[in-house]
Amino acid sequence: MMNSPATLRYLSLGSTFRKPSSFARYEVFNVKLPSNCKFSSNQNCFKLFTANSFFRTEVSGPVRCNRIRASSNDSQSVASGSIQREESFVEFITSERVKVVAMLALSLALCNADRVVMSVAIVPLSLSHGWRQSFAGVVQSSFLWGYLISPIAGGTLVDYYGGKLVMAWGVALWSMATLLTPWAAEASLWALLAMRMLLGIAEGVALPCMNNMIARWFPPTERSRAVGLAMAGFQLGSAIGLTFSPILMSQGGLFGPFVIFGLSGFLWVLVWVSATSSTPEHSRQISIHELRYIQNKGQIHTVVEGKSKTSKGIPPFRCLLSKLPTWSIIVANAMHSWGFFVILSWMPIYFKTIYHVDLRQAAWFSAVPWSMMALTGYFAGVLSDTMIQRGISVTLTRKVMQSIGFFGPGFALIGLTTAPSPSIASAWLTLAVGLKAFSHCGFLVNLQEIAPQYSGVLHGISNTAGTFAAIIGTVGAGFFVELVGSFKGFLVVTAFLYFSAAVFWNVFSTGKRVKFDDSI
Repeated sequence: MMNSPATLRYLSLGSTFRKPSSFARYEVFNVKLPSNCKFSSNQNCFKLFTANSFFRTEVSGPVRCNRIRASSNDSQSVASGSIQREESFVEFITSERVKVVAMLALSLALCNADRVVMSVAIVPLSLSHGWRQSFAGVVQSSFLWGYLISPIAGGTLVDYYGGKLVMAWGVALWSMATLLTPWAAEASLWALLAMRMLLGIAEGVALPCMNNMIARWFPPTERSRAVGLAMAGFQLGSAIGLTFSPILMSQGGLFGPFVIFGLSGFLWVLVWVSATSSTPEHSRQISIHELRYIQNKGQIHTVVEGKSKTSKGIPPFRCLLSKLPTWSIIVANAMHSWGFFVILSWMPIYFKTIYHVDLRQAAWFSAVPWSMMALTGYFAGVLSDTMIQRGISVTLTRKVMQSIGFFGPGFALIGLTTAPSPSIASAWLTLAVGLKAFSHCGFLVNLQEIAPQYSGVLHGISNTAGTFAAIIGTVGAGFFVELVGSFKGFLVVTAFLYFSAAVFWNVFSTGKRVKFDDSI
């Protein structure tokens, strides 16, 4: 029995030492330790050490470690509060990890709202400046020029520094770019393009940060729904931006929404920095029970002989790109981004030119599908986690989710081209975008499964490919309409690309961990 003035926040979890001699089992949060292991403590840390290994863990707060009991057999050893139980629904929705994913969802909502404001503002800007549709596509794609630069570097920074710090800087920079857009538009075209590029550079770190934080905070059986919740915020950001931008423009002028959304981002940063942490082990708000729950469900980062399995060196880019599962993610991300940005950037103009509705109605018809995507995204996450919990392989689950997420939108876009009225067109578009959310439980979660130690940089690589595809799709749509005279024809081309990417995914993807270096 041991009393200590220090708080036992966590020990070096997941470590089992087998000695030639018999060993006793000390169960503190399900840790197995040899019988010759000794404890040392002071007001700052707990230490565990044996003859050839040493571990240190930070502690804080007023809770005391009351009892540790050891036995040389397999009988259960009891530590204060060490008995694990399942969480109730109330505990789940009030948990620290749900707070983290809620903050991530809010940041992604701001991310997309800031990005889509230009999709609404481009119509009056084009009229006032006399821009053609092809040049309007260039202005919209300037965001993607910046977005092309940052994902790989941002993903690498996320793997090294963690999601909290990188996300804070990202939101601060893109909020500043959004806030300065009105000034840039009045100054010159080049200043406007520069601000849109800065917005893209800063927002390029958002999804790698989200993936990194979810991988650290959520066990594998909850990751799909966590991604669904975070991406629900992303899609609601589109709905918020497309719906409220015309209202804010009518009340506060053409650049009213840029100011409102930009200031909201700075407020988010203040809350994020003060209320969250990169990992559950470093959180001051998390309960002991939730910390044990996350770790016992598979979130333990094992440290052996003082060496971490988390890579801090240069990522093995050549090896990453030599594996077909990597390319299945790259192709899926590229197609996802193509369809996403074509719909996001051109649907207000599509409804205005094809169905002759005014700007407010066009924004409404474009916003409804993104709200549906937020709902179906969470449903897809719950369904995906349930399939895995019931014994369906991760590989099959990811293939089913991705197939729904690509074949579904492809057929729906073909249906959209036949719609005789804006209401029916909105229904087809809602179906296309809603089914598209299932792909979040395909390639987006798969990043954490095939390469958890490189999920940030792998996300960056696939995002870069996706940005190339988005630039081609966004700019190409404008030129296609000018040359062929048919927006509907471009939607048919997009549907064909969806089908091709789905086939590639089903042939080459996997839900198993892929060996990219000797550290696995």
